[in-house]
Amino acid sequence: MSGSAGAGTSAGLDAAWCSPIAGGVRLALQVTPNAKKSQVIGPLDDVLKLRLQAQPIEGKANEALIRFLAELLALPRSKISITHGQTSKKKLVELIGAQLTVDAVVYKLLSSIA
Repeated sequence: MSGSAGAGTSAGLDAAWCSPIAGGVRLALQVTPNAKKSQVIGPLDDVLKLRLQAQPIEGKANEALIRFLAELLALPRSKISITHGQTSKKKLVELIGAQLTVDAVVYKLLSSIA
């Protein structure tokens, strides 16, 4: 491998589940509801696996996902939207914020793995 290796994480370069969009970042997630607690499990192929302590009934898991990401990333819930996969375990989520970078989001999410 060649290139510049900075003091920060290079995980963002390899994280296919996190990509830049205009004004923010897009996440490809695989969500498992009905968990004992909400947590980031880790990358799997081209998605980031999460477990949520919510039932997949009447959008409760989607609401829990937005709350969980807002807390982890210190973002207002209004800046997080599920753009694809409302009723699927695989979801595309957009995070809007000029200060957001792929590397910063990857670092925050992966550093929360228990």
